[in-house]
Amino acid sequence: MKSGFVSVSFRSLSCERIIEIAKNAGLTGIEWGGDVHLPPGDVARAARVGELTRAAGLAVAAYGSYYRAGTYGGAYAEAFRPVLAAAAALGAPIIRLWAGDRGSDETPDEKRAAMVSEIKEIAPAAAQAGIALAFECHNGTLTDNADSFAQLMREIDLPNVKMYWQPNERRAPAYNKAALEACLPYLSNVHVFHWPSPGVRRPLAEGEPLWRQYIERIAACPGERYLLLEFMPFDTPAELPGEAAALNRWLGK
Repeated sequence: MKSGFVSVSFRSLSCERIIEIAKNAGLTGIEWGGDVHLPPGDVARAARVGELTRAAGLAVAAYGSYYRAGTYGGAYAEAFRPVLAAAAALGAPIIRLWAGDRGSDETPDEKRAAMVSEIKEIAPAAAQAGIALAFECHNGTLTDNADSFAQLMREIDLPNVKMYWQPNERRAPAYNKAALEACLPYLSNVHVFHWPSPGVRRPLAEGEPLWRQYIERIAACPGERYLLLEFMPFDTPAELPGEAAALNRWLGK
C-alpha cells in the first residue's frame, strides 16, 4: 500500500504546485483529476504533467476522470476516446470513472444492462493500453451500495475493470466494513478522509480507530494500490502534511 492524494482536493492550484506539496508532504503518488488539471483529450498537457510527476520522484496513481458510464447513449466510444488518450499520455495505470448519473434504486434494469455492455465495449481498448478502469463508490450512482456494485462487477466480469472504495459518510461503520469486504475482490485504489457524518469533515487522525480496521483488511488484499487523501476539513495545502503524516504512520511509512 502506498500513500498519495487526489489533485481535485486543490483545484485552484497549478499542477506544478500540486507536485511540490505532495512531495513535501511525504506522499508517493497523485491521482490527477480530469476536470481542471488534465481535461480529456489534452494529450500534450497530460504527457507533460506525467513527466513532471515522475521527475519529482512521484508516481501517477490514476487518472481521475469524470466519465459517467451509461450517460452517452450510442456515443460512448467517442466520449471515452479522449479520456483514454489523456490517461495513456499521462502514464496512468487506472482510469477512475462513475457508474451513471442516478442511484441504484433509480436505475432501471435495462439501463444497468446497457452500462454493462458499454463497459465491455470500452474496457478492451483500455486493456490494450495497459490501463484498468475502476468505478468510484459514489452516492447518486449505480455503485452507491455494496449489493449493487458487487452485482455490477459480476455482470461485467473483466480483469481490468475494478472498484475504488471509500467509506460512506451517510452510513454506519458496520455498513462500511461490510462494503469494504464486498469490494476486496475488485479493489484498486482507496479514497481516504474522515467525515464522521454528512457535512462534517474532521482531521484524519481523529478517524484512526476505524481506519486502522479498514487498513488491516485492505492489507490482506493481494496487489498494489494507493490510499489517496481526498478532500480535507478546510481544503487548504497547509493541512496536507498533517493528513499525510497520519496516513503514512498507519501504513508504516
